[in-house]
Amino acid sequence: MTLDHNLLEIIACPVCKGKLHFDKSNNELICNADRLAYPITEGIPVLIEVKARQLTSEELAK
Repeated sequence: MTLDHNLLEIIACPVCKGKLHFDKSNNELICNADRLAYPITEGIPVLIEVKARQLTSEELAK
């Protein structure tokens, strides 16, 4: 699954309004500032804070 580069330029973290990064291996959008990973379901980013998972320290170190 690939995510449109133009989409990544306009969407932002719903919590801090910061930039999101696409994690292709886990099919998630990552917010390093809030340590959250938002899932992408059927090609649609699910930018809902309660649906996001907390990133581990190991994941942030990548």
